[in-house]
Amino acid sequence: MRPSLAQPARPAPEPVRRRRPAQPSPAPELERPAPAPAQLSPTRPCSSPNLKELAEARKKKRKKHYSLEQELALLWEKMRRRNIAKNDRSMLVSEALKKMKGKISEIASSHVSSRVLQTCVKHCSQEERNAVFVELRPNFIAMSTNTYAVHLVTKMLDNAPKEQLAEFISSLHGHVASLLRHMVGSLVIEHVYNLGNATQKQALLVELYSPELQLFKDMVTVKETRLVDIISKLKLQKSSVIRHMTSVLQPILEKGILDHSIVHRAILEYLTIADKTSAADIIQQLSGLDLVRMIHTNDGSRLGILCVKHGSAKERKKIIKGMKSHVQKIAHDKFGSMVLVCIFSVVDDTKLVSKIIIRELESNLKELLLQQSELNDGEAVEEEKKDEGDGVDTSILLNEGGKKDSYKRRQELLVNSGLAEKLIDACCEMAGDLLRSKTGKDVIYEVVTGGADGILHPTLDEKLNMLYEAIASLASEAKVDEQKEEHLLEQFHSSRTLRKLVLDCPEFTSTLWEKALKGKIADWVKGHSSKVVKAFLETSNSTVKELAKKELQPFVKNGDLSVE
Repeated sequence: MRPSLAQPARPAPEPVRRRRPAQPSPAPELERPAPAPAQLSPTRPCSSPNLKELAEARKKKRKKHYSLEQELALLWEKMRRRNIAKNDRSMLVSEALKKMKGKISEIASSHVSSRVLQTCVKHCSQEERNAVFVELRPNFIAMSTNTYAVHLVTKMLDNAPKEQLAEFISSLHGHVASLLRHMVGSLVIEHVYNLGNATQKQALLVELYSPELQLFKDMVTVKETRLVDIISKLKLQKSSVIRHMTSVLQPILEKGILDHSIVHRAILEYLTIADKTSAADIIQQLSGLDLVRMIHTNDGSRLGILCVKHGSAKERKKIIKGMKSHVQKIAHDKFGSMVLVCIFSVVDDTKLVSKIIIRELESNLKELLLQQSELNDGEAVEEEKKDEGDGVDTSILLNEGGKKDSYKRRQELLVNSGLAEKLIDACCEMAGDLLRSKTGKDVIYEVVTGGADGILHPTLDEKLNMLYEAIASLASEAKVDEQKEEHLLEQFHSSRTLRKLVLDCPEFTSTLWEKALKGKIADWVKGHSSKVVKAFLETSNSTVKELAKKELQPFVKNGDLSVE
């Protein structure tokens, strides 16, 4: 077989691979910074200046007047210094007001700008203050509900003349009830109510009474201060007034906006026209800690007394428990203390009263004994007359008074609780200070005489004898020309108190004579002390009276002692 002449098959040639032309390498960008990482790297933290700049940029975008606020803050740091000259401060205030002109209402809601404006209003001239008032006038209602702007509004009112105050009150017409329901706006209403006169206060109050009075506010005069009189004069429907006042007061009670005197007055007026069920509902809502917040005002105190007097036993218990840890503060308040007096006079649960109220009073008894009352006797009478003039009728037909005998209640609260014993001990320790005190002298007089109806006798006779000895010991001190305090027999208040005690307390009279005055009359027949000496001639203690006559007779004959 002949071999094939065909050539062996050649392998297929490999495809030619074309090389792309080499691209020139890009030149290094030396000036381009590396892109910022999405997150802060723990190894390479961003610098603090960059963060501050970023924050500043964001604030500028978010706050329209951010740059202005920064400038005002710098001026404020200078103008609020105490050692700055008056002229320099005036220049800074004027400069700040010029920068803010036309923008005051916009920046007043800022916590920084609000403080700057308050300082400016306080120290600027009256013309500048008037200009600020005019600019803010259209926005008073909106500003009154802003957390920061409200402080500027109250500062403006504090420095406003009578005309501007009247204009502001007029701008509140129709908004009083809505603002009182607002936690911030109620502060403005209360502030205006305290600054206004009787007519302006009445104008604010009548808006809470009836919608008709909002439309015809000029129909009510100052003479009709009582809601009952207003209803009678204008022939309003009593049921309509009650419904409207309920709709106004109920949200206020629910929100707990109870610190304001205008609210106290409105609730008190409501109770004068409310039926038994409505009044009981109000008392039930107020019983507890809420009432403690109200009794610091005149009307609030009267409201508290009403709740205690006409509330049920359960409600009285809630009121007393609500006073826990607040008794000291209430006792030092001239209005709140009257609610405590009412509790002592009305509540039958003496164990609860002793446990909560008396225990707290005992812890600070000495300070209470020397407390100077803010109302003297004359002022107290005037307050009572004023209250009668206001004429709030509080004769609501609910539970009234306590069932327990009055003497038994007093004995349980004063003697059985141990308060009387601690009271006598405090009087022994502070006898001199109490006798010389304008108000303390009345306390020690009541203790020495044994209290009304002799309630401290005979249980505490031994303690009382110790008090007699303590007072007589102070009165027996020798008369010295130069001494820090006036002698007990010569001081104005103490001499008159000792005279009353000599006339009214025979047991004390005997102790004082034997220990302090027997054989020493010659030193005390002139001046204030002569009043004490002459009282021994009128005392009901016949034994001491005869002894005093014998010793005083020579001084009466010589004319050294006048018995007329």
